[in-house]
Amino acid sequence: MRRSCNSLRISVLFLVIVCYCLWETKILHFGECSVEKGKLFIQMRLSLKKNTRSLLRLCSLVGFDPRVLIRNVSGLPGVVSDLKRYAQLGSHPQFPLAVRDMYLILSDRKAVAGTVGGHYFHQDLWAAKKIFERRPPQHLDIGSRIDGFVAHLLVFMPVTVMDIRPVDSTVDGLQFSQDDATEMNKLEDNSVDSLSSLHAAEHFGLGRYSDPVDPKACFHFMQALQRVLAPGGRLYFSVPIGRERVEFNAHRVFAAKTILDAFSQLSLASFSFVGDDGRLYNDIDPAKTTNSEYGCGLFEFTKHSSSNTPHLL
Repeated sequence: MRRSCNSLRISVLFLVIVCYCLWETKILHFGECSVEKGKLFIQMRLSLKKNTRSLLRLCSLVGFDPRVLIRNVSGLPGVVSDLKRYAQLGSHPQFPLAVRDMYLILSDRKAVAGTVGGHYFHQDLWAAKKIFERRPPQHLDIGSRIDGFVAHLLVFMPVTVMDIRPVDSTVDGLQFSQDDATEMNKLEDNSVDSLSSLHAAEHFGLGRYSDPVDPKACFHFMQALQRVLAPGGRLYFSVPIGRERVEFNAHRVFAAKTILDAFSQLSLASFSFVGDDGRLYNDIDPAKTTNSEYGCGLFEFTKHSSSNTPHLL
């Protein structure tokens, strides 16, 4: 029985690797064909991608990533060749080769210099630039990356961060409050002039970060954000945008219209978008994001003196 289970696991992992290789190397390219066949092939490829992503997620639960295995195996010959060459040239007396000290990195030979794109890279710069231009005396952030967006802000202003997760920091200018921000009951109405929450609202109520499970928590949070925002203030807000769904317990993906409807008491000052291709599209119509699978909407909201002001489209 155990052998059968092990064989099944190995077969599943092998299938994942094969599917991933087909996907990554774009072997599923059929050249010229009729329109109907072309549509069928596109659907087959999309279906394979979705199934492969699901299998990869299952593998990650047990700490196995076939993509890492493929990269490491392909990089091994080059590293072995370099090691032989280094040994033949003779070690430096201060840095002798020793097996116990080896730390082999197999996948960096074809790596790029860094990531210049994607959700976090673009959203962090987008929001930091806008706050820098406005220069508010204080800023409150809810749940954004401290080692990204918040670090950008700390260069030129103090920041208060609220998060349900703990953090130990002695960084100048950074104040931290550990709290569940779903309702933000400790903050008064119309009290925050500069406010942000980047790639955080989609996690509320899923239990991922030990927060209480609540299917409506993200909308309670959005309501609280618009409640505490001061008239004339700015809210910088981002979430995944695409086909609406909950990928429990990782995150939700919203339609842009859902976010605009949720912030009905605020006005949309600007909207930018990080597409499925990882590129930033500045100042576009939110309606143009309907075909996205997993993009990132960058919403800049403001509150006028009348709380009944409709959002702009």
